[in-house]
Amino acid sequence: MRFHKLFRLIPTLAVLLLCGCAALQHDGPAAPQTLTILHTNDHHGRFWKNSKGEYGLAARKTVVDRVRAETAAGGGHVLLLDAGDVNTGVPESDMLDAEPDIRGMNAMGYDAMAVGNHEFDNSLNVLRRQQGWMNFPLLAANIYDASGQRLFPAYHLFRLSGLTVAVFGLTTETTAIVGNPEHIRGLTFRPAVDEARELVPQLRRQADVVVALAHLGYAESELPGIPQTGSEILARAVPGIDLIVDGHSHTRLDAPVIENGTVIVQAGEYGRYVGQVDLRLEGSRVRLTGGSLLPVNLGGEAVPEDPDMLALLAPFQEKGQDALRAVIGRAAGDFAADRAVMRSTQTALGSLTCRAVMDKTGADAVVMNSGGIRAGLAAGPITYKDVLTVKPFGNIVCTVDMTGAELAEYLRLTASLPPGSGGFAQFGGVGFTLRGGRVDDVVVNGAPLEAGRMYTVATDSYLASGGDGYPRVDNLQGFVNTGFTDADVLRAFIARHSPLDPAAYAPTGAVRRE
Repeated sequence: MRFHKLFRLIPTLAVLLLCGCAALQHDGPAAPQTLTILHTNDHHGRFWKNSKGEYGLAARKTVVDRVRAETAAGGGHVLLLDAGDVNTGVPESDMLDAEPDIRGMNAMGYDAMAVGNHEFDNSLNVLRRQQGWMNFPLLAANIYDASGQRLFPAYHLFRLSGLTVAVFGLTTETTAIVGNPEHIRGLTFRPAVDEARELVPQLRRQADVVVALAHLGYAESELPGIPQTGSEILARAVPGIDLIVDGHSHTRLDAPVIENGTVIVQAGEYGRYVGQVDLRLEGSRVRLTGGSLLPVNLGGEAVPEDPDMLALLAPFQEKGQDALRAVIGRAAGDFAADRAVMRSTQTALGSLTCRAVMDKTGADAVVMNSGGIRAGLAAGPITYKDVLTVKPFGNIVCTVDMTGAELAEYLRLTASLPPGSGGFAQFGGVGFTLRGGRVDDVVVNGAPLEAGRMYTVATDSYLASGGDGYPRVDNLQGFVNTGFTDADVLRAFIARHSPLDPAAYAPTGAVRRE
């Protein structure tokens, strides 16, 4: 979780927003109006509270209902927005294509959601079905289909008793790289800044407040050479946006940030917090009067769970629990998966997942991305649910034949993906030194690489088709889609080799970066 420098965070004091005042083509509401924006982002299947009793939609609804009641009592308006990524992260949700999450959002009264990159973890048919479940618009101005038409509505106008609020959606351009290639084929993710520059002047003529509901990320690009618009960049480049409700980078901004006259907010991840932004409109002027994050059972005062929401979600939570709870093996110690560590070094869990694939396929070498490992394995019993939490994407294990020379180049390209990115590679069966942009001293299964020899290399369908910036290999002769999902391969390996000792999978230092 990233934290912004404290000197950039503003206190909850009145701040004049200059971004939209001059652009408005009307006088605004006749009398001062107050508007509260409640916001979440990067939900990732957390419709149910975790084992510590934290977050969950039932408690989130209580928080939202309290703010709505307080705001209504003061004569104000409320919009509830989500900045995208409802999909992927918890088996009970993943197995049901996030239906419980969306049904819960409907019951909570969400007003709009941005399309996140993880909405493309599923096929477009599934995404359209999810869209059909939603009682709120799913927005993305910068996603186009092969015919040049927008795939989703670009914006929605909310008319609130004399006050008009325009909310438009933006999705990170890096979805073209990190999205599942099978699911985004034929789609174009246009630069967010270009789309905003076209839209914002139009919306300023129609609305008193303009909000970008943006799954862009607060951080700079993690992929070298890949353009990425972050929320700060958007604010600097496009005047006229009053508020950016952001997601994607899982950043917790404890208070709003002002950038070039635009307010930027982001509420961390998983619904741990509900963000609150308070605005006051006086004629054509928009003032920020407050902003904070409201914790959802993270300690302190307990937030009761809404009983109606619990009744709605409980059947989904119980569905399939018997299969998920089945113990398939044991771990003799923790296989940690701290995000920062996993994406910067070789790990025991990375080695375990690669060994499982080698065991299943007989491959000489395995290359997997760290971003495909989403959780660790704690010491003790391991259930199928645990495995699905580690490997939630349902990617298919694939193999491809390469010469030694081709393998060396493949290792060079994958090993060169930067630390900190989801593409940072975990390796099995090989050793080498990455030095000055080249690989030296390559060994395969303990023997020196032979340039003319044929080797079988395993990866998964997402990476094979170019996901996370990996070289595409699914178009090469000798490519095989095995049909085995990565989670099932890992489950079978754990069942055969338990108990698992993390020390037996600890990195050996065979992969070195100098």
